Amino acid sequence: MKKLTPFQRLLHYARNYRRRILLASLFSILNKLFDLAPPILIGIAVDVVVNPSTSLLARWGIEEGMIQLSVLAGLTAVIWAAESFFEYLYATAWRNLAQDVQHDLRLDTYSHVQQLNLAYFEDQSTGGLMSILNDDINQLERFLNTGASEIWKVSTTVIIVGGVFIALVPSVAWMALLPMPFVLLGSVKFQKLLAPRYAAMRERVSLLNGQLSNNLSGIATIKSFTAERHESERIEALSLEYGRSNQEAIKYSSAFVPLIRMVIVTGFIGILVFGGQLALNGTLPVGAYSVLVFMTQRLLWPLTRLGDTLDLYQRAMASTDRVLDLLDTKSTIIGGTTELPVSTVQGEVAFDHVHFAYGEGDSTHPVIHDLSLRVRKGKTAAIVGATGAGKSTIIKLLLRFYDVQSGKVTLDGHDLRDLHLHDLRHAIALVSQDVFLFHGTVRENIAYGTFNASLDGIIAAAKAAEAHEFILSLPNGYDTIVGERGQKLSGGQRQRISIARAVLKDPPVLLLDEATSSVDNETEAAIQRSLERIIVGRTTIVIAHRLSTIRNADVIFVLENGRLTETGGHNELILQNGLYAALWRVQTGERGNK
Repeated sequence: MKKLTPFQRLLHYARNYRRRILLASLFSILNKLFDLAPPILIGIAVDVVVNPSTSLLARWGIEEGMIQLSVLAGLTAVIWAAESFFEYLYATAWRNLAQDVQHDLRLDTYSHVQQLNLAYFEDQSTGGLMSILNDDINQLERFLNTGASEIWKVSTTVIIVGGVFIALVPSVAWMALLPMPFVLLGSVKFQKLLAPRYAAMRERVSLLNGQLSNNLSGIATIKSFTAERHESERIEALSLEYGRSNQEAIKYSSAFVPLIRMVIVTGFIGILVFGGQLALNGTLPVGAYSVLVFMTQRLLWPLTRLGDTLDLYQRAMASTDRVLDLLDTKSTIIGGTTELPVSTVQGEVAFDHVHFAYGEGDSTHPVIHDLSLRVRKGKTAAIVGATGAGKSTIIKLLLRFYDVQSGKVTLDGHDLRDLHLHDLRHAIALVSQDVFLFHGTVRENIAYGTFNASLDGIIAAAKAAEAHEFILSLPNGYDTIVGERGQKLSGGQRQRISIARAVLKDPPVLLLDEATSSVDNETEAAIQRSLERIIVGRTTIVIAHRLSTIRNADVIFVLENGRLTETGGHNELILQNGLYAALWRVQTGERGNK
């Protein structure tokens, strides 16, 4: 199937705006019609001054010269008022349309991006996505603001003025119309030259934005390794690449207008000379000659602006292609049809002969091998193992960030693939070692996901997470701004806010992924106390390196290279003298159970 052009894809997307597009186009056409009327009035006025008795108005029954001029003055006022009125209408119509299309397209694209697989984001840069969601959509807005109207106005000019020429002096009309095929063919040629260059330019700016975003996020690392100069050189190289690709497009787009002007001037000279000769011979009225000269200028000169319009169009189409490609990206994680309201969830979790690998095709990386385990409702299970054993992957499979290749993961006996994604994730809360706080207040971050929570509920959750006291010590308490990613808070403070967020959500299933791995002993003890309180009565799965934090778990699963090798309680596993016992000895130096 032949791929649609960017313009065809845009028309398909904008089908809900067709009525507004037609109305805005009508306003542009009417504006141009009234804009073309003054040269005709000037020609009639010249005839009135030269010979009032033979003028067009005289043939209509208005014989007195001053009355004819008065009529022309009245018509001029009406026409200029109408032109101004429709200029206001088309300007507001196109600009409002541009704003609405921009808003809807950005919202649709962002909403779609949120539904994409987690694997998609792991392969993309944040800056690259930002470039599409912001810069590329803005390019389309710029074209709709000015370029779309300009195309309608130029088209109207060509049709109306060409018709006037053919009606007045068919013998020389061809001279004015002759340059037009060359202008149009030149426009098509330049369009083909510009399209790939603007596409390459948008890719370059995407790479540049991606590196800038990455560097700003990692500014602490850059500073700590005194890598400022290295990063400046890297940005300089990417910026130069973008500049070179832009210069390549500029070279062609800038050449368009000078070349077109040289073609256009031939038509103007032809009308000026040969039309003037007809006027001198008396075969063409002076007024009609005036109309021809003015109309030639009105016909041909606007064509020089096709360069700017073409430039806007190609930039917009290159950007539109990238935006619509993103909209066409499909997610393979699709919610099922089975509803499971959070109030009915018991919290029993099971893995049944699960196999999972990251990647696709030849680039797959197997992580989980024939894993079967069960966590009873309301119980606490710990998953331990060396780095790379597959512990965090289990969390991702439970939240259905990825789907298993074979086997199944179930919640209360329901295959996760059969459940509504909202119901599944609403029943689970994750406290990760990599805490993400949004730029906003402490209160907003605790209530994130439970947006209708009362202040009393937020405070109760903070107290349960042993966060209330340190929050009160902040400059504005619960209304303190935490900064981007919570950078104004310590690691332990961020972790306790994350726990409070999970407490407020009150889920049947709680996932703790290395929740105390990056805090000091005192903070760990405080977090551990709060966790012991909040896990009561809910199914809890704990991923931990520090085995001391999971000694009291109801069951401990030991993973090795993605396989379940040991299962049991702490004392039982110590007695088995396997991998768990070895890990325990490494961490504590003990050789028995406690």
